[in-house]
Amino acid sequence: MMFVKNEECRITPCEPGVTRKVMAYCEETMMCEVSFETGSVGNTHSHPHVQVTYVAEGSFEFTIEDETKIVKKGDSILMPSNAVHGVKCLEAGKLIDVFVPMRKEFV
Repeated sequence: MMFVKNEECRITPCEPGVTRKVMAYCEETMMCEVSFETGSVGNTHSHPHVQVTYVAEGSFEFTIEDETKIVKKGDSILMPSNAVHGVKCLEAGKLIDVFVPMRKEFV
């Protein structure tokens, strides 16, 4: 799939106050848009994929392993493979997540 129309992407509920849209993907990579309501949480987890996250809107408190930082619109985060990480939304917003390789369980 070379071109992806936003209105054609399915919205999937994740945790309370969190939804995900899988945008473009192939076997090697995947991009998702994740929307958060203020106060919602992306539960702590890990996965074998490398993840790069771009803060498109809002502000968030990210914890990766033992380090916690506040990030806001325009900031980026790199999560190495198998790093334990989680996020709390401080101000409603959207994250753009890129995974290498793709997360097959999302499709």
